[in-house]
Amino acid sequence: MKRTLGLWVLVVLVLAAVAVSQVDKIVIAAGTPEDQALEAITKETDGQKKIAMYQDFLQKFASNPAAVAYGNWQLAQEYQTAGDLQKAFECGDKAVTAAPHNFDILVSQATIAQKLNDAAKMFDYSEKAGQAYEGIGKGPKPEGMSDQDFEVQVASDKDAVKSSYDFLEGVGFTAITDEKDPKKRMSYIERFTAAYPSSKYQDQVSQYAIYTLGPGQLNDTPRLIAFGEKTLAANPNSVPTLLQLANTYADESKPASIAKAVTYSQKVITLTKADEPNADKARKLPAGVAHSTLGYAYMKQEKTAAAIPEFKTAAALLKGQDDVSYATALYRLGYAYAKLKRNSEARDVLMEAVKIPGPLQAPSQDLLLKVNAARAQGK
Repeated sequence: MKRTLGLWVLVVLVLAAVAVSQVDKIVIAAGTPEDQALEAITKETDGQKKIAMYQDFLQKFASNPAAVAYGNWQLAQEYQTAGDLQKAFECGDKAVTAAPHNFDILVSQATIAQKLNDAAKMFDYSEKAGQAYEGIGKGPKPEGMSDQDFEVQVASDKDAVKSSYDFLEGVGFTAITDEKDPKKRMSYIERFTAAYPSSKYQDQVSQYAIYTLGPGQLNDTPRLIAFGEKTLAANPNSVPTLLQLANTYADESKPASIAKAVTYSQKVITLTKADEPNADKARKLPAGVAHSTLGYAYMKQEKTAAAIPEFKTAAALLKGQDDVSYATALYRLGYAYAKLKRNSEARDVLMEAVKIPGPLQAPSQDLLLKVNAARAQGK
């Protein structure tokens, strides 16, 4: 009887796969003392007796890495069935140490870690899975294997663990989204992007990274820009990334940064096509923010007259979509009118802005007082 923890049944295939894959496969050959001991454990129906037998198995075959990995994994499952999650977790971790790239064990441990709400361990297992999957086919081609056979073997290896890989990828992403500490979240993000370079969650992870590096979190503008530009290199049409970078560049004083803010804002406007009759909130909101950011960048370039149409378009798109963004566009429009001494128009806009609760309400009230004072003096 041969016991395999994985998908290769013939020993020769297991040996061939070592050079192809980074996935750990555990084989206990038929007829060995380990196999005979496991056969006896399998026949036992009492859970507590099986736990004792697995403990004895692990002591007896402690020098056999395959037996250590398999025995601890099985023992973890017995403890889990008995309701002792902590012991199940400890045994499973020993199995992971013995076979760090075995997807069956990683899935089992991630499931227990979820029940224990241990996000750090959940992420560790996810990371190991991503690294193992990315390592498939990266080793040298086995001697005597043709290029075509090698490609087929790599594809087969990946397909064999794909469902487990998808599950563990999701576990890692969940750890990122649930993490409240920005430093720890950013650490997860950097490790995740390294372990899953082609993740289906790539766009969402990028947005979490930009949010985490932005104001109110780590406030690390250089890293935010670096991460955002790297994201754009992989996905040039990522509207959220373009929008965040446009806002970040617009807040800088360097002419080159302001120019990038203009370029990225214009690209968002082009991509969202919010002027089309069927445009919904998902398109109007980013387009409105982009017009507002574009106007702000024009103001930085001393192009106030060019900024006003952008602010007006932004306000029209954002009204009823997002109060803070709408108030921001109104405040900026009022400021632009005031700068050109078009105080009556500035007053009308700011009177609308002061009605909106939020961070722009007080600045709008202050600016409105100044505009009204200027009007009273006939300026």
